[in-house]
Amino acid sequence: MNINSREPAPSKKAAFYTLGCKTNQYDTEAMQERFEKEGYQVVDFQEESDVYVINTCTVTRLGDRKSRQMIRKAHRTNPNALIVAAGCYAQQDAEEVLSIPGVRLALGAKNRNRIVEYVDMVKATGSSINAVEDIMKVHEFEDTPITTFSGKTRGVLKIQEGCNQFCSYCIIPYARGPIRSRQPLSVLEEVKRLADSGYKEIVLTGIHIASYGKDLKTTSLLELLQDIHTVDGIQRIRLGSLEPNLLGKEFVSVVKDMKKVCRHYHISLQSGCDSTLKRMNRRYTTAQYREIVEGLRSEIPNAAVTTDIMVGFPGETDEEFVLTLRFVEDTAFSRIHVFPYSPRKGTPAASYENQMSSEIKEKRSRELIALGSRLEQRFMEGFVGKQVDVLFEEEHPKWEGFYEGYTNEYIRAAVKGEGKQLEGKLLPVLVEKVGKHGLIGEIGDRH
Repeated sequence: MNINSREPAPSKKAAFYTLGCKTNQYDTEAMQERFEKEGYQVVDFQEESDVYVINTCTVTRLGDRKSRQMIRKAHRTNPNALIVAAGCYAQQDAEEVLSIPGVRLALGAKNRNRIVEYVDMVKATGSSINAVEDIMKVHEFEDTPITTFSGKTRGVLKIQEGCNQFCSYCIIPYARGPIRSRQPLSVLEEVKRLADSGYKEIVLTGIHIASYGKDLKTTSLLELLQDIHTVDGIQRIRLGSLEPNLLGKEFVSVVKDMKKVCRHYHISLQSGCDSTLKRMNRRYTTAQYREIVEGLRSEIPNAAVTTDIMVGFPGETDEEFVLTLRFVEDTAFSRIHVFPYSPRKGTPAASYENQMSSEIKEKRSRELIALGSRLEQRFMEGFVGKQVDVLFEEEHPKWEGFYEGYTNEYIRAAVKGEGKQLEGKLLPVLVEKVGKHGLIGEIGDRH
């Protein structure tokens, strides 16, 4: 035996699971990179791992429940694993998540850069650690840049954190803290890394990106867009969820001439009834919202306008819900995301009178989803016979030989690949028909 030979170092494995929004997805990617830099092999969440990181969500009670379910699933897969609960649910109730078998580290909406350091401390001490801090006292953006990218054609880029809106139903300002904006230079550096890695589209995300720059007082979302627009290689810039008040005449008049900015605007509505909006503490009326959408469409024809609608908010009468239905139909959204109101402890709305039953919420959800499907179908049919640009992402999961991707308007589109590797290519597609889940066509001509 060679006494100088050494046994290879045992491999360290880490697995990740993300719940909730695109901001959480970005945070997970950033944490994953920290593990990789420390020699961990990242494995599928279904596999046995030494460390499991569950990036939790607490927007609704369902988010809490799914977070607990995934923690328990990790524990069943490897009872000896060290489980990290990160994100919003951990931020809001660290003690509760630490009481779940297997959870050894609670890491909220801060200190993601130190996650491996904390994991090492848990291993060294054998003790559980609550690393959650008072997020309301945090006033600087925690820069967690991603330097390596793989396997995707659209890059998600986090530019902002926190929210100061305090809508009456929403726990997020308490879970994410006040607004903090990423420095423009840091954003641009990551945009350039994405471009150098072959990405053609970036998605700007954050908790409330409309407020970008308000804390810095030296820039704004519009100025940031103008800077990003100059980066070679990036062909599309897609905006995350927006507050309606952002899309004033000045913003739209500039953005309309920025060819890289996608003609897709997700403008949060929540209700099409003024009295409900007031109880929600939303800072606009339906008339103001309508004016904003009409102004946008007059400057950017055929823009896709998508939205979120909440049903079953406390006190929402049948008459108020009908007003929402009418408003949604009149506005002709291209897609809507419907979700039932979920009381969140610590928010004003949780103590409101006239809480709706789950039966009413489900009935209204079904009705609104059906309307949304009709509007989406109508919007897609408007593209039949026309040519659209599609950024292809992957082979169709069910149709052999087909590739699919997304249009500028964020509509899924599929074409016959004919043996060509289309992934990552931005190509014109002549739309022939509307399928069950999007557009179907053939590769067109670039004019």
